[in-house]
Amino acid sequence: MHRTTEWIVVASSFAVSITIGASCDGTSHGPAAALEPLPGERHFRSLRQLTNGGENAEAYWSSDGKQLILQSTRDGLQCDQIFTMNADGSNVHMVSTGKGHCTCSYFFPDGKHILFSSTHLASPDCPPKPDYSHGYVWAVYPGYDVFTANPDGSDLRRLTDNPGYDAESTISTDGKWIVFTSLRDGDLDLYKMRADGTDVTRLTDELGYDGGAFFSRDGSKIVYRAFHPTAPEAQARYRELLATNMLEPRQLDLWVMDADGSHKRQITNNGAANFGPYFFPDGKRIIFASNVNDPKGRNFDLYAIDVDGSNLEQLTVNDTFDGFPMFSPDGKRLVFASNRHDRIAGETNIFVADWID
Repeated sequence: MHRTTEWIVVASSFAVSITIGASCDGTSHGPAAALEPLPGERHFRSLRQLTNGGENAEAYWSSDGKQLILQSTRDGLQCDQIFTMNADGSNVHMVSTGKGHCTCSYFFPDGKHILFSSTHLASPDCPPKPDYSHGYVWAVYPGYDVFTANPDGSDLRRLTDNPGYDAESTISTDGKWIVFTSLRDGDLDLYKMRADGTDVTRLTDELGYDGGAFFSRDGSKIVYRAFHPTAPEAQARYRELLATNMLEPRQLDLWVMDADGSHKRQITNNGAANFGPYFFPDGKRIIFASNVNDPKGRNFDLYAIDVDGSNLEQLTVNDTFDGFPMFSPDGKRLVFASNRHDRIAGETNIFVADWID
């Protein structure tokens, strides 16, 4: 639920999965396509498209900058699985089980393991889509647990064994701590655990959703997205939806806290859906996606903001969806997901830009 397909539904009138691009057997359909950044995207020196169709998102770098790990629905799959590929888009391999629904994949800093969440132990089938008769909602699948594996998907190990949602996990750059979202105590809160799944500590306790968390590079801070309803009717609706494993994410704000859960401070307060936050390499700014400048709420662009909430800057000007940004370890490249240059409306692909600060 860092991403899932639901954000793409917001950005487009519909989402479409098709079977083109790199295949599950590791073959590639050619080198990454070179593109021109859009006028106004002044921080992008160049742009390359790494995937070619389907739904691809949440691509995150390995610590050496040579690989990406992502979630994708492609090649006849009915819901997201986890794939790795080289940083140029070549050598694509599925590394999850091919069963259930997967999300939120990440490389361990040592490059010897990967991290992701999956519902495959609850059922080998894709879980049902959320019930949109309740409005625009996310499904909070209770079958999700957090797993580690070798980079090729072997030696799969379960880190969480808890009834209810455990997902949205990322790991600190020293490889010692994992932050994740869990429903284990009756609300969608952030928790921290050691890389082997032990020593679980709750970090947030305010009513509402806290998730999509990332550590700063020095490990001292965590940035995340949150929805904390305050009005009685909003709180009642939140509880009602959560009781049926759903969440309404129309308004999300960014927060930063110390890695031990202290000193929480709200970074955005704009009434929009702000998500996918990631620290700039220097830790002084945050890059994220938002629909703040679209009255209809469908167009998401990338933005930057100082950690104190000042100096908001729009980075992309694509008229559909840009999201899930992450800087490469050397800070010279930015990977993100986008609907731009889609061949069928609703396709989401992975792009890498050379970054100019």
